[in-house]
Amino acid sequence: MTTLIAIIGIGIFCLLAEIMNLKKIIIPVSIIALMGLFGVNLIDELPEISGYESMIISDKFAKAFSSLFILLTALLILMSAPSYKNSSKLSDFISIKIFMLSGAVAMVSFSNLAMFFLGIEVLSIGLYVLAGSDRLNIKSNEAGMKYFLMGSFASGILLFGITMLYGATGTFDIGTLYEASISASTEFWFYIGVILITIGMLFKVAATPMHFWAPDVYEGAPTQVTAIMSTLAKVAAMASFFKLITILNSQMLYSYTQVIVVVVIATMLFGNVMALRQKKIKRVIAYSGISHTGFMLLTLLNINAAENNLLFYAASYAIAGLAAFSVILFVTKNEDNDFIDNFNGLGKKHPLMAFIITIALLSMAGIPILAGFFAKFFLLNQIISSGFIGLAIVAIINSMIAVYYYFKIVIAMYTKEPTYGKEYANHSEYYIVGIVATVLLILIGIFPDSILNLI
Repeated sequence: MTTLIAIIGIGIFCLLAEIMNLKKIIIPVSIIALMGLFGVNLIDELPEISGYESMIISDKFAKAFSSLFILLTALLILMSAPSYKNSSKLSDFISIKIFMLSGAVAMVSFSNLAMFFLGIEVLSIGLYVLAGSDRLNIKSNEAGMKYFLMGSFASGILLFGITMLYGATGTFDIGTLYEASISASTEFWFYIGVILITIGMLFKVAATPMHFWAPDVYEGAPTQVTAIMSTLAKVAAMASFFKLITILNSQMLYSYTQVIVVVVIATMLFGNVMALRQKKIKRVIAYSGISHTGFMLLTLLNINAAENNLLFYAASYAIAGLAAFSVILFVTKNEDNDFIDNFNGLGKKHPLMAFIITIALLSMAGIPILAGFFAKFFLLNQIISSGFIGLAIVAIINSMIAVYYYFKIVIAMYTKEPTYGKEYANHSEYYIVGIVATVLLILIGIFPDSILNLI
């Protein structure tokens, strides 16, 4: 609860700083405060506030993922600084992102489904606003409206599922819900509630067949907002989905397992096959993110021993996404022009930025010694030991398919001639975020136990 209160305090500071004409210090103070909070949260030095045990639980799972979310938000704010530097609504944009962080933390710290739903809505509403924040851009307007409508339907299904659980148990408390999930006398609509919650969460993580909103919304939203959707929002939704399943379906019924297997295969195949056809980098990232969702869903097949693997995969994927988006913003210069052709010759004109996105893409593809390789290795080892050998083969084939479209971007940077007259957004923030993310990817790959031992 202390972490949540501290995050909300930082968000309120951003709003007050605007009133007191301290706009210039909003971004640096926010980043410093978040990094300080990241440090004390990671080493577990925050004082506990009693009285909220029925709503918030501060276990290792919550602290590890909260620390990841705080780090991602600090880097996202730094990366978006050039876009908002001259904006009259700077405090609004930054405070929305920080309040979204509070929603993400609530999504992994809840001990009551009311708090979970509150967290997911705080995160989602912030994304609806930011997706349509470029009000003079018709694609941004379309992205905001499409995301709002589809997200509202998903939230309705999710809330209906929570209502079913309440009808079956008379409580929102996760302890009682866990007992109901392993009881033989539980009312049948409890399981209907589990199915509805699963459908709603499959939308939130953009898994097939609930993925259809992602490519259009990723493309239409401002690039710095797409970065949030692809990193913070996705891993927060996946972590909360995993926690929900550990509570609501602890016995993992055979029929439910089979559904997850089908969803995983469809998600990985659809994401990778569709990514092969894309000519715009943001749509490639969107379909790539769908395929990575399929990999993260593999953790649901062995919920008793997968939280470490989920944290490691989420961290490696999100950090690689940050590195990639720092270069995408550098190349596209906030223009509505994110074709892969824009990356032609980047290796000759800006070798450092080309190296950063190359490392990010190689990590996503699962190339040793980067973090992405070990993330996939640990997951595949887990599902093979659980008896899903055929599924592991499908996952390996999908990893091989992904190498093709990732290397298409790498080849464009190093073998093709630069576009004549192409200008780049030379902001130091993009270099800083890209370098930090690249170093983290390499360090996590070399020292994977630093992440695996957090839970």
